Amino acid sequence: MGTRTKGQQAFRASAMATASILAALALSAPAQAQSSSLPLTPWPASVEQGSGKLVVASGSAVAVPPGDADAAEAAKLLVDHARRANGLVLTAGSMAAAPIRFERDPAISGAEAYQLTVTPSGAVIAASGKSGFVYGAMTLMQLLTADAGAAGKSAAIPVLTIQDSPRFAWRGVMVDPCRNFQPIESVYAIVDRMVEVKLNTLHFHLSDDQGWRFEVKRYPELTRTGAWRNGPDTGHGPGARSGGFYTQEQLKALVAYAAARGITVVPEIDLPGHAQALVAAYPELGVPGSRPEVSNGWGIFPWLFNPNDAGMTFVRNVLDELMEVFPSEYIHLGGDEAVKDQWERSPEVQSQMRKLGIKSENAMQSWMIDQFGAYLAQHGRRLIGWDEILEGGLPASASVMSWRGEKGAVDAANAGHDVVLSPAPTLYLDNLESTLPDEAPGRISIQSMETVYRYDPMPKGIDAAKAKHVMGVQGNAWSEYIVTPWQLQHKLFPRVGAIAETAWSPPVTGAKDYAGFLARLTPQIRRWKQEGFEVSDSAFGVAFTPTQARGAALDAKSIGVALATQAPYGTIRYTLDGKAPGAKSPAYAKALAVKPGTVVTAASFAPDGSPLSAPRRYDTARETLLTSTSSSLTACPRGSQGLRIPLNADATSNGPAYNVNIFDTCQADDHAPLAHAKSITVSVARPPRNWGLVHEESAVIRHYAVTTHGELVISANCRAAEKKADSKQKEHAPMPGATVLATFPLPDPKTAPQQFTFTAALPDRPELGDETDVCFQFTSPLSDPFYAVEKVVYGEKAK
Repeated sequence: MGTRTKGQQAFRASAMATASILAALALSAPAQAQSSSLPLTPWPASVEQGSGKLVVASGSAVAVPPGDADAAEAAKLLVDHARRANGLVLTAGSMAAAPIRFERDPAISGAEAYQLTVTPSGAVIAASGKSGFVYGAMTLMQLLTADAGAAGKSAAIPVLTIQDSPRFAWRGVMVDPCRNFQPIESVYAIVDRMVEVKLNTLHFHLSDDQGWRFEVKRYPELTRTGAWRNGPDTGHGPGARSGGFYTQEQLKALVAYAAARGITVVPEIDLPGHAQALVAAYPELGVPGSRPEVSNGWGIFPWLFNPNDAGMTFVRNVLDELMEVFPSEYIHLGGDEAVKDQWERSPEVQSQMRKLGIKSENAMQSWMIDQFGAYLAQHGRRLIGWDEILEGGLPASASVMSWRGEKGAVDAANAGHDVVLSPAPTLYLDNLESTLPDEAPGRISIQSMETVYRYDPMPKGIDAAKAKHVMGVQGNAWSEYIVTPWQLQHKLFPRVGAIAETAWSPPVTGAKDYAGFLARLTPQIRRWKQEGFEVSDSAFGVAFTPTQARGAALDAKSIGVALATQAPYGTIRYTLDGKAPGAKSPAYAKALAVKPGTVVTAASFAPDGSPLSAPRRYDTARETLLTSTSSSLTACPRGSQGLRIPLNADATSNGPAYNVNIFDTCQADDHAPLAHAKSITVSVARPPRNWGLVHEESAVIRHYAVTTHGELVISANCRAAEKKADSKQKEHAPMPGATVLATFPLPDPKTAPQQFTFTAALPDRPELGDETDVCFQFTSPLSDPFYAVEKVVYGEKAK
């Protein structure tokens, strides 16, 4: 891999020392099935419990060795987080009398390793380095603040000895403020929550098609122009202008704040693709020479950086300022999703390739990455990029962040390159966590907390001798559908707790104890909420499933409802009187049978009676049974629903939201009660069609419109008809062979409201019956905004 700097050698030595410590401690570590008795997340490498307890009263003292700045900083964090978590007040004291002491111990190997010893007379955190002190402090903080009922009072913690160090050196979270800008205060809040669960790397994605967020003083247009974009068109013209950027002074302060908490901020400038904001600011650095607008769409766009002499000099100048702000060993240079069409069509780039003896555009990207890798190495830094940088041959100086599954990591590690595992969809936290109807917008590839928790970032395809090249694991939160700090927090937490445990704790033999993990995570969730943070309750939220067919329920005198949560933890409690359930409400044991019109309200509760989820309602009123919402609709026969989108791209509210297939403007109701329906009312929304699909554009289904702006065609039995239709029928008809129930011409999007309704009497077709699939197909031109069904109401009286 070439010559390593001293910093690289130190990193490798630390990682190898950590690996050897874990190998020894794993032999003595208790099974995770027995771990839930201690409220610790992540679970330590080794825990030995004794008898007795240490009582720490509010007002107890914390002491550090005189002149030890690292210990003093960790002690401040302990005091601050204990106070914020449950009001426990700790003060500074002397080493002779304080019940909590920090001690430096050079014999503890590893910069992040620590030992926590608790006896009836006191607690001692020992470490050889700053990060070890910080993580020991966070472990003690978790023990001190586990009991919500003791807020602001004394805490009793068990006598024990913890010897701890991480499994992996890279334990990360990626935040993307490019698609939607996040205020700097929001990032500070993420850092504060990361340290509590021993995450140590904040990957900060600072440039993309939709915004350049890093101030470069030599190139002011990058932020003057490239940091701002218009909202996408929903029919009434461009939306409001939005954006922002971080000054170098702001970022230096963030870096210092994170470093005090053992967290390294790794910046990313994405090249050669995802460069539309860059080219909008400096069109001479692009390939065709034309100036695009800063993108307001999500996906992949064709704009590439030009790797000529001027372009390469520009990047080196940017890197100089980036390295001045970010002292991290690694600098991320992207390399992902760079479609090479502009390079293929550029005489200048093709000439440059011939002069360099380069045969392909992918190899040209590899040459570019190698040049920047060498430049960073001259400054004692290392280049890391997404796994596409493997495609043209990976330069010796580069490390790989594997996101397209694990293959990139396997190939790179086996070739001797360091890797970080961040595979989609498992560790893409912008994915929805559940199918609950109140989920905020995001990608529809459900990644539950259990899915994230059970992921092991040590792929089987990596040779045992090459396993040392796996630096760690990272969860990503891309911000196409993360507009507000609330939404960012909601997507990250509590699933980052699962990533933290995977990244820190020793691997276990056999199945992981997920229920035990949830019991240990619950106090941490409580701390995050106490600190004013938004935490998703999707794993614990109650889902309602009818036990009868829809038509049968409409005719029944008793309606069956089953209740369930994702997580195998806690107790579901419910009420039937419309009130919110409490810790003493009836516990759910089997499917309920209730009178029509009853509202079932349910939530889940921890063993101590504290709520795990917000109450959710299921209304069995007749009008509710005759209504279908976007969350209950499915994809039409020709595709799948991949996104849950808001009404407007920059909407700050969490609803309304629509589950859609962006390749076909069609949604289906698979259980329509047509035998009971005499009329239908469809509520329609018109969100923007702002997706960059590049080479996948041919997969978008175009429907022939027979009116000026297209139609909404409602058809029954569309799934069976689709199977029977031939290719010519499919080409021309929206729902070939299906039974057409109603057709509505769509209005001019320039003058029509963004949300409207259609109502029609349904034809008398008794052969259709209940539980019939009904498709809602829009045939609007692809140049118009997108359409989605918000709600369908089946009326029992003709209109």
